[in-house]
Amino acid sequence: MFSALQLVGGVALFLFGVRMLSTGMEKLAGDRIQEWLDRIAGKPVRGAAIGAAATALIQSSSRLMVTMIGLINANLMTLQQAVGVMMGQEIGTTLTAQIVAFRIGHLYYLFVALGVLLIELTLRRRWRMYGEIILGFGVLFLGMDLMSGALDVLAEMPAVAMWLSAIEQNPLFGILLGTILTAAVQSSSAVAGLVVAMGISEVITLPGAIAVLFGANIGTCVTGWIASVRLSPAARQASVAQIGINVIGVLLFLPFLAPFAGLVGRTSTLLPRQIANAHTAFNLIVSLILLPFVRAIARAAERLVPEKQEAGEPKVTAYIDERQYRLPAVALNAAYRELDRIGEATVQMIERSRMALVEGDMDAARWVLEQQSEFVEPVCEVLGDFVNVLMQGNLSVRQQRRCLRLKDLVADIERVGSLAENLAQAAQKKAAHHVVFSPLATSELDRLCRHTHRTYALSLQALQDGDRQLAQRTCQLEDEFDKLYLEAREGHIDRLSAGICQSEADVLFVESLRNLEHVSDHAGDLGISVMQH
Repeated sequence: MFSALQLVGGVALFLFGVRMLSTGMEKLAGDRIQEWLDRIAGKPVRGAAIGAAATALIQSSSRLMVTMIGLINANLMTLQQAVGVMMGQEIGTTLTAQIVAFRIGHLYYLFVALGVLLIELTLRRRWRMYGEIILGFGVLFLGMDLMSGALDVLAEMPAVAMWLSAIEQNPLFGILLGTILTAAVQSSSAVAGLVVAMGISEVITLPGAIAVLFGANIGTCVTGWIASVRLSPAARQASVAQIGINVIGVLLFLPFLAPFAGLVGRTSTLLPRQIANAHTAFNLIVSLILLPFVRAIARAAERLVPEKQEAGEPKVTAYIDERQYRLPAVALNAAYRELDRIGEATVQMIERSRMALVEGDMDAARWVLEQQSEFVEPVCEVLGDFVNVLMQGNLSVRQQRRCLRLKDLVADIERVGSLAENLAQAAQKKAAHHVVFSPLATSELDRLCRHTHRTYALSLQALQDGDRQLAQRTCQLEDEFDKLYLEAREGHIDRLSAGICQSEADVLFVESLRNLEHVSDHAGDLGISVMQH
């Protein structure tokens, strides 16, 4: 009974160590993984390399898979790109088995002590991250030591011996066991560690260990599948593709399990190392075999999970989703993509409000009002709430700054939408009361509208591209607007004095100038924001 509890405790500690190591590495990596994924650009080999490096870094293929599903759901990654990354992540996840195959004696106590000291006694964030990584590393080996010690005793029990014998005699049973265990703990690394511990205790043979590892590869797909449920069809397609890759790999190797075990057995005289090498070799070879078929796998997944129109109330947002909260880098990128959507809409609203005010196009005026009430305001509200919740999570300093900046940008762009709405309402009042601007006033208003539209569109382009030269040009155009605005005001006063302009047109004309001035000011604010970041 004690040995069984010791085994359970060892597995729990090992899993805790993996999670702590993974969390520490992920914090240390920051947005690097997101930046790596952005560089894939449709090249499967590069995707596989990035997948292997990213998974080796954060020590969790499940986390990377969930990250990719979040990217796909936010339309930030294509299915074909994700399939390439999946090939590599299966290789990267084998690093844990390679690490725990080393025998470091009782040095793990030193790692545990050092990790705790760094976490408790240091104030600097980076050193605390190092402490988490070192502590996770130590707990990893502590869990291994407990598991191997428990297995020495448990292997002598008849019931356990019968199960171990079943694994040796029937590889399918080993695959099933590995699948169930991995699905239960949601960590193929933990199951791989358990198998290596069995190797240390010499209670399993290499072919039996390989069979369980085959199952672990299939079981790790469960996390991705759970994460993809109720998301977009593309996200579910990614999960199906991962299942397909791992099942195909197992089916390819299963008939050659014995020869493969014999070949891997020559790589080391130690069984734990042989098991780790088998885990790495299997995933490496499968990835190399399937890499040329990335496009075919993606197409097969698309056929199995076809795109279909979702029933129910349509979403106002296209990229953000509450499931992204645990993936701050993904969530922030998605939020900025959402901001781009609002920005593009408000650029069109400025132009349509000009058409309404200057050309008398009332269809354009109605479009602006509908766009503001049905799109810009709802998305800004959802986006603001999304950022507020995101800021309550565990963010890096850089991510916190990006959140604060995003809130300011949302406020600027939402205000521009409101100003475009004011212009459209002014156009409706002008038409309803049969107000006529003089030809000169109309010409000046048209010029200011076009100048404002150009300035604002350029500021958003600078924001999207992070282009400081464009941002500087935006500020210059904003200064030019101020001069044009003063000229228009002085001309308006002269026309009023000369009786050229209708008195009832005075309020609408001046209000329109002020609204355009505020739009130009917000464009300048966006330009300054780009130059400061």
